[in-house]
Amino acid sequence: MKFYITTPIYYVNDIPHIGHSYTTIVADIVARWKRLNSFDVYFLTGTDEHGAKIAEVAKAKGKKPQEFCDEMSAKFRATWKLLNISNDGFIRTTEYRHFIAVENIVQILFDKGLIFKKKYGGMYCIGCEKFFAKKDLDKNGHCPFHKTKPILQSEENYFFKLSFFKDALLERITDVNHKEYINILPEERKNEIVGKLKLGLEDVSFSRSTIEWGIPLFFDKSQTVYVWADALINYITAVGYPSDETKFKNYWPADVHLMAKDILWFHSVVWPAILMGAQLPLPKTIYSHGFFTLNGNKMSKSLGNVISPQKLVENYGVDATRYLVVTLIPFGHDGDISWQGLTLKYNTDLANNLGNLISRTLKVAEKNFNLKAPQAVLNLDFVKNVEKKLKESFAYNMDNFQLHKAVENLQSAITLVNIQIEVDAPWKLAKTDKSKLAMCIFSYLQAIDIIAMYLLSFMPSLAERIWQITGASGNISDITKKYFTNGIIPEGGFSVSGTDLKPPGVLFPRIL
Repeated sequence: MKFYITTPIYYVNDIPHIGHSYTTIVADIVARWKRLNSFDVYFLTGTDEHGAKIAEVAKAKGKKPQEFCDEMSAKFRATWKLLNISNDGFIRTTEYRHFIAVENIVQILFDKGLIFKKKYGGMYCIGCEKFFAKKDLDKNGHCPFHKTKPILQSEENYFFKLSFFKDALLERITDVNHKEYINILPEERKNEIVGKLKLGLEDVSFSRSTIEWGIPLFFDKSQTVYVWADALINYITAVGYPSDETKFKNYWPADVHLMAKDILWFHSVVWPAILMGAQLPLPKTIYSHGFFTLNGNKMSKSLGNVISPQKLVENYGVDATRYLVVTLIPFGHDGDISWQGLTLKYNTDLANNLGNLISRTLKVAEKNFNLKAPQAVLNLDFVKNVEKKLKESFAYNMDNFQLHKAVENLQSAITLVNIQIEVDAPWKLAKTDKSKLAMCIFSYLQAIDIIAMYLLSFMPSLAERIWQITGASGNISDITKKYFTNGIIPEGGFSVSGTDLKPPGVLFPRIL
């Protein structure tokens, strides 16, 4: 089974921030989860590098556009490496393979009469790199996203006959039984898209005559392909279109496109229309998340409140950053975050619950069993109860991008073990019943192993470290794949009796 997941390609006019990181970490966690469930995964991210804004910023910095793009794209790559992102592909729109893909798509649309030339005037937002109808501006006549007043521009461009696809789009978005059904999530965003479609579609500009930094139209070198059209085509470039037919057929269509809600219209209306025009399969799911505010305020460089991935890692470490970023806000919704909220969740979930569980278990094992997994019979009923906490809905939540709920499943399992430790009181058993103590510690270790396997997608390095601490045998990824396939706990447990354990140290130092 294949699974193709994408983030948007990020515009290189600025450095990576928490918004970019959020989408990419979500995609990474889901991609890792799918791999553990034996899917053939292709996880794509990349950078969007054409357009007026890029040329403008590069000029202001005294650099050529390509030089500037090279530097900025490298910063995104470095950030994803820092955050342990496991992407299979990284696409740049300035790559030659992408030029070829764009030319092929434009050629097909042009030959079918879906691209035509006309003069157009309208309100153009440089920040969005698109024209706005007056009805789409806010009450002050400003761009709803950048809060700046668009400039009036008029030029002769080539247009794409988007209006031609209105009925076909409505069918594919509203009919769940349609063979090319597009599942737009969350539901309220789908309803917004459907409502707009019913009002009618206007043809959209497909080229610019005043922008040099872009892909030239092969049939009119005075024009360049509009940056949004160029950017959307990346999703097929990356999986081999048009040169690698085998790869393309293996991975396309995308199973899910992830993005913030400000680009949902392009992905759920314009992109499927382009694909229909080119007679290519449509993406299966388009899932948009909301916007972040920080302490109730919109994040912006001018306010100095943009959160960088580097600052998050500096405060919490890589794995904890991955965990915290995706669990504070339900995916698909707007939400407010704060440093206080991040720190509280770090202390509560990681330092107090997970860290404390591992620390107290290993301390008893060190004091009473010389840091070895005890020789004991496994309390299978207890371990099965921990497993049940995770099996009930963890997979459903992961497959539906409800990562905050999957984390709640994990925390419930961790809490169950901590409660059992309080009930068993191993510090008392050490004085009264060493045999029962051995069974308890051996069972806690097995429960921790199961928790580590479910934690692996969220905190891969930490899960591997826990696996080593508990003396579990084999490679955690391989064992997890096998366990997720057959659901069988080995008779002797994952941590085998007599195996050396490792002192955990302080996994999550409390932050005051």
